Amino acid sequence: MAFQLTVPNMACSACANTITKALQAVDANASVQADPTTKLVSVETQASETAIKEALAAAGYPVA
Repeated sequence: MAFQLTVPNMACSACANTITKALQAVDANASVQADPTTKLVSVETQASETAIKEALAAAGYPVA
């Protein structure tokens, strides 16, 4: 499953790294592209969208 999420408080590459690590903790094989400039996170994963959103919120990056 692939989807794009908007993460308004992603400000820098360190934020993008934190987001990537949080999502790969849910699905180690997830493909994550986090772009601080556009605030978009593109995810290709076997995990549910709900699980991904919960992981982002837990990491301090709630989805808009």
